[in-house]
Amino acid sequence: MTVDLADLTTLRVGGPARTFVDVSTESELIDAVREADAAATPVLMLGGGSNVLVGDAGFDGTVIRDTRQDVTVQDDGMCGGISATATAGLPWDAFVEQACTEGWVGVEALSGIPGSTGATPVQNVGAYGAEVADTVATVRVWDRNESKVRSLPQIACGFSYRDSLLKKSMRGEAPDGALWRPSPRYIVLDVTFHMRAGTLSAPIRYGQLAAALDVPEGDRAPLGDVRRAVIEVRSRKGMVLDSGDHDTWSAGSFFTNPILSVDDAARLPEAAPRFPATGERVKTSAAWLIEQAGFGRGYSVTADAPASLSTKHTLALTNRGSARAEDVVQLARAVRAGVEAQFGVTLVPEPVCVGVDI
Repeated sequence: MTVDLADLTTLRVGGPARTFVDVSTESELIDAVREADAAATPVLMLGGGSNVLVGDAGFDGTVIRDTRQDVTVQDDGMCGGISATATAGLPWDAFVEQACTEGWVGVEALSGIPGSTGATPVQNVGAYGAEVADTVATVRVWDRNESKVRSLPQIACGFSYRDSLLKKSMRGEAPDGALWRPSPRYIVLDVTFHMRAGTLSAPIRYGQLAAALDVPEGDRAPLGDVRRAVIEVRSRKGMVLDSGDHDTWSAGSFFTNPILSVDDAARLPEAAPRFPATGERVKTSAAWLIEQAGFGRGYSVTADAPASLSTKHTLALTNRGSARAEDVVQLARAVRAGVEAQFGVTLVPEPVCVGVDI
């Protein structure tokens, strides 16, 4: 089955896959990966297509989409704890909606994020002061190196800011100067989350969300209220998918917030945002750097370019309706080069890049 990957990604760019496979059971998923490995065929796991930039040439390998959408729940009877296991193909926001409805506390601030549940621990998805790592208990994977199913406890996942052991397993040197293509060692089968039972959220740790809820930072609010506020804030930024709004034809935040040494952070202008990060490092705002380097909302390389920064949020690179992957790449390169020239900081793309070099 050959498909155009532009039809399966939220950026709506990307050429065809050599082979495309939908799987509906765990055994089908493992068999599809094993078959590709036996033929030395590259594999790309595709969830909601919300965190990937596929080149115009497409993917010369097997694209596998997991269509399983199951949730199993176990109340362990200890301290109000709830364990919920979601298959990798379940849309992430469907899981969050169920959590808020059922009274499972801990993922409500991650409402409205597109993509599949299986992709969230790979990227350690986070927003509004919360990360998936806060609630992940176990990630079950197919280990392609050892040809077996493994269960990775939270501590073994190596979670850090927008990173994990799962993501690191996708990195490697491209042969013969070819464009890098992801080849993950670990294929996520399902994710088990451990959450507290309750009606009030985890403490609100993000000022913008606290303001939207009209509560002080550190306070809690009803789960449903937090979910509605998060989706409203995300919608204002063009971060909730809407086929009629080109500002949402994006991969979400395209660059991660830079983590700098203390010395490098000290070289930034005094007004630059600074937040403490692990290892006595400093996190700053990619959006602030982009804006201060002269790239405002709606910026495009040329006046008629089919790709531009979102008109609502400078961290999102958007397809205005007719963009190709190369248009998005040119925009990303221009923004990254401008920030580096202005501040000496190299922005790192957040999406998985397939067949493109930024």
